[in-house]
Amino acid sequence: MKLRIGIFGGSGYGGAELLRILLARADVEIAFVTANEHAGKFVGEVHRNLYGLTALRFVAAPEEFESLPDVDCVFLALPHGQALEIAPCLPSSVKVIDLSGDFRLNDAREFLEHYGREHTAIELQGEFVYGLTETNRGEIKRARLISNPGCFATATLLGLAPLVARGVLSGRVIVDAKTGSSGSGAKASANTHHPQRMNSFYAYKPFTHQHVPEIEQELRSVGEWAGEFVLMTHSLPVARGIFASIYCETKDELTTEAVRALYEEYYRESFFVRIVQGSPDINWVKTTNFCDLGFAVRGRSLVVFSAIDNLVKGAAGQAVQNMNLMFGLDERAGLMLFGSNP
Repeated sequence: MKLRIGIFGGSGYGGAELLRILLARADVEIAFVTANEHAGKFVGEVHRNLYGLTALRFVAAPEEFESLPDVDCVFLALPHGQALEIAPCLPSSVKVIDLSGDFRLNDAREFLEHYGREHTAIELQGEFVYGLTETNRGEIKRARLISNPGCFATATLLGLAPLVARGVLSGRVIVDAKTGSSGSGAKASANTHHPQRMNSFYAYKPFTHQHVPEIEQELRSVGEWAGEFVLMTHSLPVARGIFASIYCETKDELTTEAVRALYEEYYRESFFVRIVQGSPDINWVKTTNFCDLGFAVRGRSLVVFSAIDNLVKGAAGQAVQNMNLMFGLDERAGLMLFGSNP
């Protein structure tokens, strides 16, 4: 039996990646995909990489959710704020995976501070499970509602989780993270316009990035975490990929071999986390669902390098990985996406 899937917000990069992944699966049927400004158009007209591969057309989002087609699972790949309005209206029989930041933060005050609006569905917040697959697998399997992590949060948390879980850190953690332009969405803005971005490099949202409270919240769920956390985000002149350098101090001196053994043990059942020698490269993970982790160690100083594709492991791929778990499927189903060389 095929899973019937609905996608709200299919015209953006996240929605496009969901379509690219799910259209290739024989066990999935996409019942509908919304894009109000493209309603009536074939998916392949809007996403030219999918041209000729599907007869699916975009539809307008329904005004009354009683008329929603019968589906097993809905993905919300919408701008921040829209899932707050839609999620409470969906039938309780439908599983929901939200790719926005609307249900990531448990504290309504922090949500207001970092997203600039009131949380209008806080009563539903407690039912959402945070969807970082590798650290929350058991809860995800039992969940009906999933809040998919942010892209910077995914790269950072996967890099830090083994260290926090084993209690080896001491003092401040500083994350220097860089992202490609697709992280800003499909609609161009002053800083994502190609002539501005292609030869440029700059920091943005210092100390105020919305993923900071999300990361701090989830570090506390992984282990005992009360340290200072600093995230500095930068705009990288590439289309896809996140590369994070995570600077840590450990309680005791460690060797590279000891750190590697710690990570290999922690991620022993996590196919999509790869431990590499030295530094990873975003070219190795582009268009895939992998997170590549590497290290540099000197005494008590440890740098963890984390590389992901911001649109796949940082968004749509992880969302599908979570869907697989929610329906008792192989976690890797539909996600054996190979990178390219070069």
